[in-house]
Amino acid sequence: MNSRVVLLGATGYTGALVLEALRRRGVRPTVAGRNPTALSAPAERSGGLDHLVVDAATPDGLRKHLRRGDVLISTVGPFERFGFPVAQAAADAGAHYLDSSGEVGFVRTLHDRHHQRARGTGAVMLPAFGYDYVPGFLAAALALREAGTAARAVDIGYFATGPIWRGISQGTRTTMRDGITLPSARRRRRVLVDERTASRVRRFTVRGRRTSAFLVSGTEVLFLPEEFPALDDVTVYNGWFPALSRFLSLYSALAHATTRLPAGDRITDVLTRPLLIGPPGGPDAALRAKIPSHVVAVASTGTGNRRPLAEVHLEGPNPYSLTGELIAWAAHHLATRPDVTPGVVGPVTAFGLDTLRQGCAELGLVTVRAARR
Repeated sequence: MNSRVVLLGATGYTGALVLEALRRRGVRPTVAGRNPTALSAPAERSGGLDHLVVDAATPDGLRKHLRRGDVLISTVGPFERFGFPVAQAAADAGAHYLDSSGEVGFVRTLHDRHHQRARGTGAVMLPAFGYDYVPGFLAAALALREAGTAARAVDIGYFATGPIWRGISQGTRTTMRDGITLPSARRRRRVLVDERTASRVRRFTVRGRRTSAFLVSGTEVLFLPEEFPALDDVTVYNGWFPALSRFLSLYSALAHATTRLPAGDRITDVLTRPLLIGPPGGPDAALRAKIPSHVVAVASTGTGNRRPLAEVHLEGPNPYSLTGELIAWAAHHLATRPDVTPGVVGPVTAFGLDTLRQGCAELGLVTVRAARR
């Protein structure tokens, strides 16, 4: 290891998965946080790791502990609330940065605030480097490469099989509840536009069956055009609950409409509260093993009839397991190899498509179907 890896959030569900994945790679990170008592538990369980008591609420609180070339990982969300000082500390120090955010608004602001600073200090900043949204990047990039120069649009669908509702973490349920009333970013005719979440429903073929998915945000809309400048349209969908896609579209419309009423916040709170129902924490290893992930990307002409040109399907580990492994892989790569592109960038730009594909394959995220149409 040429650099130190610092992990914020090791005491949480996702942070614990990242820590386990790092240790399997032989990486001994420094675990960091505000509570020394809470930090001591994961440090001791992992064989006596260094731990750092730090207040990450301000950039200065963390920046003084970072060196150029270090790798800072954050799994502490919601990132719109807690993420900006952490990211600024990394950009200022020239430390590489990874997080587990699924919040596209946070990523957009991060790029606006810190991209140029990170390029200047040599920091590679990779927000949302987990199941949200690395598999979609990889599937889309492979489909677009297969489709060739005629491709102008790509649609990406995220799916999972097995007892998915039982396998959702408390953090994901909270994100879903917040996201149902927030707009989803979509690239349309080369312009980023915000549309109501679930306002669109699209059907994909998954494992030989036609299944529905609804419109969500994804960082693919921000970064894929950097690698594929001919792209006009990028749209991301979620198909975790295909039978409920039409219902969720109506549910989203109702929840969105109530925000405009005088007592809108209170009504919306009541309407979306059922999405929080479930146990604390997240699924254990046995349950995660029953819920693999499946991601689809369809590249097309982008004209009115959207003629499909190429389609790629990836399958891999459970979304939470995959997030831990992806962050650990990227952290190890950033700490040991200099061949990365600085700035707030997407995974293809940072590592290159072939390196990203090989790294994902090592984690079990592999192509199960690729077809030119």
